Amino acid sequence: MVRKFAVAVAFLAASSLFAQAQTSTWKIDPPHSGAEFSIRHMGLSNVHGKFGNVNGTILLDDKDFTKSSVNATVDVTTVDTGVTKRDDHLKSADFFEVAKYPTMTFVSKKITTSGDDYHVIGDLTLHGVTKTVDLTMDKPGKEQIGMDGKSIHRGFSATTTIHRQDFGLVWNGTLKSGDNVLGDDVKVSLDVEAVKQ
Repeated sequence: MVRKFAVAVAFLAASSLFAQAQTSTWKIDPPHSGAEFSIRHMGLSNVHGKFGNVNGTILLDDKDFTKSSVNATVDVTTVDTGVTKRDDHLKSADFFEVAKYPTMTFVSKKITTSGDDYHVIGDLTLHGVTKTVDLTMDKPGKEQIGMDGKSIHRGFSATTTIHRQDFGLVWNGTLKSGDNVLGDDVKVSLDVEAVKQ
């Protein structure tokens, strides 16, 4: 009886270790990661911009990706649309208020599948406001050995659209036609490279 109990305990311990081995930790690599966005201007064209200094951790379930999770932070002070005057305005109290809210964060709550895509659903905190958003993510890229010949890298790409006024970004100018200067919907594209820990 004692022997059977010992065997059962050993089996459970081995099963636990095997289950743990299915999860790997990946750190986002800021120099090779970024978030881009576009917004309609005067109803005529799309203005594009980007954020750098993306950091965070991905806990990847190697057997079932829907059991994975991500926690990421983006440095809002890095906003760059290619026009310094416009970037300064975006950093001001009219928009991001970077002096008060220098970062935005995303914390996943669940991951679901839809065809070949994944939906990473989680809380986005921007400008002091937290809302649930749905990121449509491509199938994760394959593992690659880094330039150092040792580190293991992997890529993740996702898109979403957010309504800026939901996050208190309500500034707008009015054209003579009565139309708004800026659209309300912001298209976001994320490209992340992560390194296995």
